[in-house]
Amino acid sequence: MARTKQQQREETIQALSATARRLFAEHGYGNVGLETIAQTAGVSKGALYHHFTSKADLFRHVLADVQHDVGEQVAQAADAAQDAWQGLLAGCRAFLTAATDPEVQRIMLVDGPAVVGWQDWRALDKESSAQHLAEALTALVSEGVLADRPVEPMARLLSGAMNEAAVWLAHSPDPAADLAATMDALAPMVESLRN
Repeated sequence: MARTKQQQREETIQALSATARRLFAEHGYGNVGLETIAQTAGVSKGALYHHFTSKADLFRHVLADVQHDVGEQVAQAADAAQDAWQGLLAGCRAFLTAATDPEVQRIMLVDGPAVVGWQDWRALDKESSAQHLAEALTALVSEGVLADRPVEPMARLLSGAMNEAAVWLAHSPDPAADLAATMDALAPMVESLRN
């Protein structure tokens, strides 16, 4: 059965995205050209430009996928916890653990803010992990676990701390040891938010 144009389009985008993700993770944004991505994906450079206007556009697509995947890991960890409080801690831990993955480090934490700019990077973060954090904090305020105060400032402060820790872990010479130390510091910090 012949593939439809839509199926062909989706397959091409998927091939380009998966190839670019691997190459950006292995070599960094600045060291990967569109010609290499197209050749490795098995498509023409014209096909690449048909779907993405530039290397930065393709990278933004890959970054959104990586941030979405991290957001899913955070949500799964939080949902598996026995209550909302443990879910908040589990989600924070899942985010920090994801930050030690070399692919996530390179694409999301090192190249991401530099390539798309801080404001766009924050917007993508808000759509993924930060959204789950705000939802968790809102539920905890509703349950009376956290003091009844505005959620947005709490979410921004905690998200900022988590992102700073993640960037630090991405540049750490000993990420395993620094992740353990960060996890030890996390619980008392989050505990201070409790009612």
